Amino acid sequence: MKIIQLLLLCCLSVLTTAKFKAEECEVCVTFLSKFRTTLDGLDSSTQSDPKKIETELRKACKTKQPKDERFCWYIGATETSAAGSTHLVTKPMSFHKPVEKICAEIYKKDPQICDLKYEKQVDLKTVNIKKMKVKELKKILEQNGQDCKGCTEKSEYVKKVEAIAAAQGRTEL
Repeated sequence: MKIIQLLLLCCLSVLTTAKFKAEECEVCVTFLSKFRTTLDGLDSSTQSDPKKIETELRKACKTKQPKDERFCWYIGATETSAAGSTHLVTKPMSFHKPVEKICAEIYKKDPQICDLKYEKQVDLKTVNIKKMKVKELKKILEQNGQDCKGCTEKSEYVKKVEAIAAAQGRTEL
């Protein structure tokens, strides 16, 4: 009798730990929310047709954000994807299913989708840019969709990042 109770307790603990949490699936929820906003700006015939939604999804997946690109790869919306499971996104989007529920459905098929996390953004208004490592400077440039081809000195990277910081409202450089 105690063995059966112990087995039931173990099964319940496994079921409760494998539950989907939208806040832990940030890349899926964020990307699909942005994509939903894009779809809302299009005509209603596009919003309700899964094939047209797939075309728009593939356009949205041509991004420079590495985590978004990886998410698109997982769902099969890139040219290099091995799997083609875009229907997990396009069909529910066509009848305006909430983004969190779409991500929960994808999570049921592949829990790995929620392992994707965005890298923490550096607050360029407060950080001392000149004391940052070149690797960190390159990451900031990448996160802002810029590169520094031909840059060989740290000072060149610093100038580019300071320009980004100024564009974001930093007053003191």
